Amino acid sequence: MNDKRLKQIDDAGVSIDQKLIKEGTAQLNSEIQVLEAWLTELDSSDKDNSEVLAARKSYNDMLSSRKEMLSTLAKRAKLQSVGSN
Repeated sequence: MNDKRLKQIDDAGVSIDQKLIKEGTAQLNSEIQVLEAWLTELDSSDKDNSEVLAARKSYNDMLSSRKEMLSTLAKRAKLQSVGSN
């Protein structure tokens, strides 16, 4: 296997390509920015409107989920980089 295709393996034995980690991180950061923008837009909406309240809850849930995924991905990337040294 050449260096470009070399995969690092963490302590759980799951292999994650470094390119995939970078792409996943970029995608999650992009989604977080979009969700934060949507939430900012909702700030100027009718706060008593049930659809706005439902959208806010949904976007906040999605935002929380994306941030958790980003944190988990960062931890796995860090574990892999420590494990490969």
